Amino acid sequence: MRLDHLAIACRDLWAGCDWAQAALGVPFGPGGRHARFGTHNRLLGLGPDLYLEVIAPDPDAAPFEGPRWFGLDTPPPVPRLANWIVAVADMDAARAVADPDTGPPIDLARGDLTWRLTVPKDGHLPHGGGAPTLIEWGAGSRHPAATLPDSGVRLRRLEVMHPDADALRDRYVPLRADPRIAWVTGAVPGLRATFDTTDGPRSL
Repeated sequence: MRLDHLAIACRDLWAGCDWAQAALGVPFGPGGRHARFGTHNRLLGLGPDLYLEVIAPDPDAAPFEGPRWFGLDTPPPVPRLANWIVAVADMDAARAVADPDTGPPIDLARGDLTWRLTVPKDGHLPHGGGAPTLIEWGAGSRHPAATLPDSGVRLRRLEVMHPDADALRDRYVPLRADPRIAWVTGAVPGLRATFDTTDGPRSL
């Protein structure tokens, strides 16, 4: 398991990008549409193997069989860092140890990219964001971060807050080797990320 990307959820993609760009001081690049879930996004490269996305319901999406992923049937009233996604080499093996709330994997594709992603059947965020979403990139898929311009922004620390933080952490032992990830016991589930930028540390 390794940290793959972070997701900012919002009602409106452009408002979400404005919020994130003001916080980090850098513009987001193009993303794409997700027909399966009726969403669209824009991306920011955080190095060769990590990126940040802003994701929102797509008002121009064709009718689809809901619900949307990442809790976007009821997006937050203001943009917020809502989800963290962890790459795995073997989805079935990873799900055997992951928290059951992560949900079953769904096969997805867009252009040359193929991947499997865990999504709870009602689209909610696993443990309110306290547990990661799992992703397994398809063979031959080039990781999106490798195609993005280098923003100069790097993740320094990701705090995963949850009332049962210790129990959740114990399900994801490989992630404990990543010094950027900290599990924090707190009354309300949530995420806080601190980034190094050319203008100093910034947080979401």
